[in-house]
Amino acid sequence: MNDTLATLEATIARRRKADPAQSYVATLFQKGRAKMAQKLGEEAVETVIAAMKGDRKELVMESADLLFHLTVLLAEAGVPLSDVMAELNRREGISGIAEKAGRTSHS
Repeated sequence: MNDTLATLEATIARRRKADPAQSYVATLFQKGRAKMAQKLGEEAVETVIAAMKGDRKELVMESADLLFHLTVLLAEAGVPLSDVMAELNRREGISGIAEKAGRTSHS
């Protein structure tokens, strides 16, 4: 796994039970999964807008926010990034169309 993502995951794990007055991560955990999902959705929309505007710098910044909020939500759900990376590795070399057709659940 990418060292930056591993570091982010470890930082989130450390900060999740910190004082919410001192940690944004702790604030998100205090507010719960619904708020985390809402923030992830907001960041996804902001990422799309940046992409559509063609603003590379903004796209990079919003993508970082998106990855951050996704990592927070995954931590809350008890899903380690290594599981996500393993799924990406499993898909390597498989056509996206074939992979989607082979899923047992709807996505």
